[in-house]
Amino acid sequence: MAGAAGRVPRRALGRFPLALPVGALSNLHLKEEKIKPDANGAVVKTNANEEKTEEEEKEDRAAQSLLNKLIRSNLVDNTNQVEVLQRDPNSPLYSVKSFEELRLPQNLIAQSQSGTGKTAAFVLAMLSHVEPANKYPQCLCLSPTYELALQTGKVIEQMGKFYPELKLAYAVRGNKLERGQKISEQIVIGTPGTVLDWCSKLKFIDPKKIKVFVLDEADVMIATQGHQDQSIRIQRMLPRNCQMLLFSATFEDSVWKFAQKVVPDPNVIKLKREEETLDTIKQYYVLCNSRDEKFQALCNLYGAITIAQAMIFCHTRKTASWLAAELSKEGHQVALLSGEMMVEQRAAVIERFREGKEKVLVTTNVCARGIDVEQVSVVINFDLPVDKDGNPDNETYLHRIGRTGRFGKRGLAVNMVDSKHSMNILNRIQEHFNKKIERLDTDDLDEIEKIAN
Repeated sequence: MAGAAGRVPRRALGRFPLALPVGALSNLHLKEEKIKPDANGAVVKTNANEEKTEEEEKEDRAAQSLLNKLIRSNLVDNTNQVEVLQRDPNSPLYSVKSFEELRLPQNLIAQSQSGTGKTAAFVLAMLSHVEPANKYPQCLCLSPTYELALQTGKVIEQMGKFYPELKLAYAVRGNKLERGQKISEQIVIGTPGTVLDWCSKLKFIDPKKIKVFVLDEADVMIATQGHQDQSIRIQRMLPRNCQMLLFSATFEDSVWKFAQKVVPDPNVIKLKREEETLDTIKQYYVLCNSRDEKFQALCNLYGAITIAQAMIFCHTRKTASWLAAELSKEGHQVALLSGEMMVEQRAAVIERFREGKEKVLVTTNVCARGIDVEQVSVVINFDLPVDKDGNPDNETYLHRIGRTGRFGKRGLAVNMVDSKHSMNILNRIQEHFNKKIERLDTDDLDEIEKIAN
């Protein structure tokens, strides 16, 4: 692949670097709690000075998706069956069970977890439809944010490197073109607001010549105000014979309703997310009266059993920072992960933890999901997870302690309880999962040693 469109122009792109090549993500400086993308992929500053609660700390989907792309170097090994749903039960393909039998290309809605190859699938579809001799846009890909568009562009560049005449243009805010100009690049990737402007108001793209339309990260897309309507308006400009592909990591009802509006008469392929289970995890709680007592209980735990690597979850950044500092004073190799960090900084911290350079990862909810580290033998809830109303957040509890007991190994989860309220939260979590959580006396070394065996 070649051409000036492989670089974002030198016109200022907000606070992003100028003339950024595809894939040069190490230069991005996006702080999620301070900066949010708007419907055009631009950024808006918000107040980041106040202490974040756990609910406010929950990652916006775009940042979490970008983090997943940065930390995954290999495809996820998933043993679940592919579920293929044909819209027309009278179709001779209705009972197919494999991609080969589907005889693609057709309109497609696909759902599978991060790391299963969705991006490669739709990039292949675009590359196979492009006619390089035709110097106009033939494939159009929508991404929710500037950063995710760059990540997809990086994949297109890598997979299309033996296609020297193929060019890629970025329809992102700040990429200014002269009014009336026509784009000669065959593939256009961008955010919905800018792509809509390029197709309608500015007429840089003739939507009637588009052969393949891809809507990536649909679950992220609908979480951003304005993206749904803009995506639907773009889709309605396309020719009837345009192949339409929608991809999503999750498939809630809201995503399905959106998908049905954008992709007519689709085949549906679903790869179910690996179910997290509590069956291989031993759960305990420790009664304490203060934050300092919780820290002492944690030290007693470390003094009595061998812990390969541990993840410790806190309610706020302030607590996480304090705890990381105290553990460091005790001589532990500690990494700290929180929402105030840039996405690339988080990715670097996670990678160091994976490599075993730090043995303890102290974090808020930023990395409760999707981080698989084989050596994690203990998960500690320094603070129990609650939602914004103070009720138990059962899903977050499952994702947190699901970081241990993976890869067929036994895991250990320890919950710190320091009040009647947190004891009530723990009891409700027990009832929800119908799993007994045993009390652990961390002052009794013999008792601690028993749980390790």
